Amino acid sequence: MLNIFLQSNPEAIENLILPDSVQKARFAEAVRHIANMDMQDVWQQIAEWVVWTGIKIVISLAIFYVARWALRRIVAFADRVMTLRRVEISLHSFLLTAIRTLGYVIIFITLVSILGFDSTTFVAMLASMGLAIGMALSGTLQNFAGGVMVLVLRPYRVGDYIEAQGVSGTVTNIQLFTTIVQTADKQTIYIPNNAISTSIINNYSTSTTRRCSWKISVSYGDDYDAIRDAMLMIIHRDGRALAEPAPSVRINALADSAVVVEARAWVKNSEYWDFYDSTTEAFYKELPQHGAHFPYPQLDVHITSRPAANDRQSEN
Repeated sequence: MLNIFLQSNPEAIENLILPDSVQKARFAEAVRHIANMDMQDVWQQIAEWVVWTGIKIVISLAIFYVARWALRRIVAFADRVMTLRRVEISLHSFLLTAIRTLGYVIIFITLVSILGFDSTTFVAMLASMGLAIGMALSGTLQNFAGGVMVLVLRPYRVGDYIEAQGVSGTVTNIQLFTTIVQTADKQTIYIPNNAISTSIINNYSTSTTRRCSWKISVSYGDDYDAIRDAMLMIIHRDGRALAEPAPSVRINALADSAVVVEARAWVKNSEYWDFYDSTTEAFYKELPQHGAHFPYPQLDVHITSRPAANDRQSEN
C-alpha cells in the first residue's frame, strides 16, 4: 500500500528523501520570514479574520433562528393536514418526528457550509458514524425497519384487538421499535416490531361483525330437536345476535361418547365477549331443563375371571 502511495505521489517521495541540510535550510528560511513579517499587517489580517468570522457567525445565527421558525411552521402545517386527514395516530407521530429530524439535519449542514467548513466531510463523517452504529445495533435497526413497515402497511392500528407471537390483546401504542399490547387481564406486553412484522397477525377488529360459535356435547338418546330449539331460543332472546346471517344450530360430530351440537351466531364486534359469555352461561343453566345431558368421558372395563392354576391341575 505504501509503495502504491509513493508511486502515485512523486512530491511525497521528494519530501521523504530530502537530506538534512535542505530541510534545515528550509526551516531557517521560514524563521527569517516570520522574523521579517510586518506586525501591523499581521494584526490587520487577524482583525479582518475576526470581523469576517463574526459576520459569518451572526449570519449563521440569523439563518438558524429563521430556519427553525420555518421548520416549526412546516411541522405544524403537516400536523394539521394529518389531523384533518385522520391519519392513524402512530403514523402521525412518526411522520412528524421524521420531518423534524430531517429539517434539523439540513439546517446543520447549511450552517456548517456558511461557517466555511467542508460540508462533504461532515456528511462523510455522519455516514461512517451511521454505518458503525448500524452494525452495532443491527437488531435495533431491524426493529426500526419493522416499525416503519407496520406504520406504512398498517396490518393493525391502535385500539385493535390482535393475536400475534402467542399474545392476544388490545394494541395501545405502536412505537418505532416495539408494539405495546394490553391483554384482557391488564398485562402490558412489548413485542419487537421486527418479530411482529414478519409473523402471522390475527386482527379481530378489521371487521365490524364477528361470529360466535359454541360446541355443546350431549348424550346419545337426547332429544336433538328440543335441544336445537332451546339453543336458538336462548340466542334470539338475548337480542344482540344479528338477523343476517341468521343464527344456526347443527350436529357437528358424532363422537365416541357424545353428540357434538354446534351453535353459530353473528354479533357486532364490540359486543362479542359479553354476548359469548352470557350465552354460554345460559346454555349451561337451561339446556338440562330441555332434556340435554352433558356426558362425562367414560371408560368401561370388563374383567373376565380365569380358573386358578391349582384348580386346573386338580381337574387334570
